[in-house]
Amino acid sequence: MTQDNPHLSRRTALRTVAGAALASVAGCLNNGDSPGGGNSTPSDEGGVIQEITVEGTELVVEYSSEEEVDQINLVQPNGELFGQRETAAGSQQVSFEIGTSYEPGEYTVVALSGEETLAESSSVIQPEIGIQEVGLYRNNPEKPWDEVYGDTETDRLKNGEAYVTVENTGSGPEAIVELIFSGDVPNPVEDPRGSGMYETEQVVISPGETTDLFSSSFPFGSESEEGMGCSPDGNSGQFTVTVRTQVGGDQVSKSFDVQYSGSTEMSDCEVSITEA
Repeated sequence: MTQDNPHLSRRTALRTVAGAALASVAGCLNNGDSPGGGNSTPSDEGGVIQEITVEGTELVVEYSSEEEVDQINLVQPNGELFGQRETAAGSQQVSFEIGTSYEPGEYTVVALSGEETLAESSSVIQPEIGIQEVGLYRNNPEKPWDEVYGDTETDRLKNGEAYVTVENTGSGPEAIVELIFSGDVPNPVEDPRGSGMYETEQVVISPGETTDLFSSSFPFGSESEEGMGCSPDGNSGQFTVTVRTQVGGDQVSKSFDVQYSGSTEMSDCEVSITEA
């Protein structure tokens, strides 16, 4: 991600007002106390920096209009300047686009008046992804399958598409870049071509947001040579869902128990999934 001044020292970042500051990034940001979730950091003791919030992929700083604040600097965890914003007359807010390629950690906001530092306040920006549940079309017709795959209902049943619900309980945005099914599913995909998610290379999840990832690998489709299929006598096993993240660079996994019963055809098979 392109940053405004990536090579300035922490001291320079805290004090500098030299050079033209970039215009504020437009956008509305969430916080932990507002709809949509997010991260919120309370004001500094003097009340100059009133609140730091993260919503979507932006960080917003609210500051007091009673002080002569003419610039807001944002300092990265490594001490280098991330960006600087001039304040506009009558405004009490500036924004920084942090995207999904930022360095997780503690960011410092510095309010300046000329060369004087009026206030500093820090906020930890760190995503935290968790897998909540897995489901199939046949068990969850209320999901927006038509919006994702189109209106070919019969093909969906045969191909065994699945969704995975994930939640970001952290304080920063994250991007899911890969979805993997392994273990006792009819069509395990441990190394999918592409992201494993339907028609997308990544899914961005804001702080406090819960969203569904829709598979493109058809894990509950026709039985492969290595997979577990349905049978009249029933089969049971355990499979693992893994998501790979961009910001944290992590692989988050969760295991589920699964039972198959009914016809030998997966399109007619009854599938029951529970958390292991």
